[in-house]
Amino acid sequence: LSFDRVYIVTWNVGSAVPPDDITSLFGPSVSDGSVDMFVIGLQEVNCMINKLLKDALFTDQWSELCMDTLSPFGYVLVASQRMQGVFLLVFAKFCHLPFLRGVQTESTRTGLGGYWGNKGGVSARMTVFGHPVCFLNCHLPAHMRNLEQRMEDFESILQQQQFEGGTATGVLDHDVVFWFGDLNFRIEDYDIHVVKCAIDSNKLPLLWERDQLNMAKNTEAILEGFMEGQLKFPPTYKFDVGTHTYDTSAKKRKPAWTDRILWRLRRTGSPVPTHNAALQRGLTSWLGGATKVTQHAYRSHMGYTISDHKPVSALFSLHVSLTSVKVNHDVLFCNPLSNDDPLLSTYQRSSWDWVAIYKVGFRHHKDYVVYVWAKGDSFGFLPLPSQVTFTEEDLPRDDEEYILGYYSNNMNSIVGVSSPIKVKTAVRALKTGILLPHIEWQYPYIQRLI
Repeated sequence: LSFDRVYIVTWNVGSAVPPDDITSLFGPSVSDGSVDMFVIGLQEVNCMINKLLKDALFTDQWSELCMDTLSPFGYVLVASQRMQGVFLLVFAKFCHLPFLRGVQTESTRTGLGGYWGNKGGVSARMTVFGHPVCFLNCHLPAHMRNLEQRMEDFESILQQQQFEGGTATGVLDHDVVFWFGDLNFRIEDYDIHVVKCAIDSNKLPLLWERDQLNMAKNTEAILEGFMEGQLKFPPTYKFDVGTHTYDTSAKKRKPAWTDRILWRLRRTGSPVPTHNAALQRGLTSWLGGATKVTQHAYRSHMGYTISDHKPVSALFSLHVSLTSVKVNHDVLFCNPLSNDDPLLSTYQRSSWDWVAIYKVGFRHHKDYVVYVWAKGDSFGFLPLPSQVTFTEEDLPRDDEEYILGYYSNNMNSIVGVSSPIKVKTAVRALKTGILLPHIEWQYPYIQRLI
């Protein structure tokens, strides 16, 4: 079992209605299963009051579109966080669900002095095969003159976002942080004609030198350790909506790389000066050497025209250590940290846990066909082998493949999945007296369907 590739998309959608098809946004690898996790950060999602109320009652259009696009290829929504127009969605292959633990989300408002969520950051954190990883989607203040405010808001977001449990309580405490969004950094000094001429003549390195974010990484302590691939694509802001033409309005906004994707590894080093004591631990923390990030692609998607921004995507390899995988009592275990998986001594059942039947291609943990409560005796923290029963009338009657999923209420995630089975075939076999083999689970000790 391996976990390798993470694909991140950021897009300021300018309050537009989603397009009919966004498949190309996820690259050619979406259909071959080579990507393990897709992360989508959106900004300026329509947040008019009537739209927010509708989205609160029903799944919003962007989530629906992303789920409709990714779930047919076996990707499940792991985490979702929205703060007005700032939106974060995390999808993973269903086979990885038992090994994505401690999923938590946070949001920080910075608009209007922290009272309004049109600007700020939303995050999702989790342990990936035992390694803490955080995804942070930000929409920072606009305009050339607000560089200092952008840095202050970013520092405020890092300070305020705190997670419960584990050693990674702050954003920068995670082994890997992916930071992306409409960061709104601009190109200084050059006027609009020089910038456009450099773009037309493909002299982008000339503009890199005056990019505010590139310059700030050399002077701002809070950006210490953040890395970014080369900007080999033209600036993604600002376009006339519906076209590929840079702003021709009376304001004539200067093109800029506002939409960015960066990453940061924890590492050793001398203390980094900062007036923010809450960030000191993250800025001086260690990297154990077991985690490594490699960027394979960093590009824009210029074909989309619904917004004045173009989407940007990046493909990473996230190398994490997996010490062993073993089979014991017909149950598959993954031990990311040692030969004794810590979950086995800390996992605690809840009376609100359930076992559900999911159709292969399900969209999120509540997208089940039927579920039953995972009742049974327990010994200490671990549930003993138990049997769950579904009534025949509740079982799916088609010839499609299904999996069993064990949902942990305490961990707010699916912590066990079975191998795919055809329920109709299994029921027919049982009725004719054919003994079926145990269904192998990754977590916990649940072994039989009926």
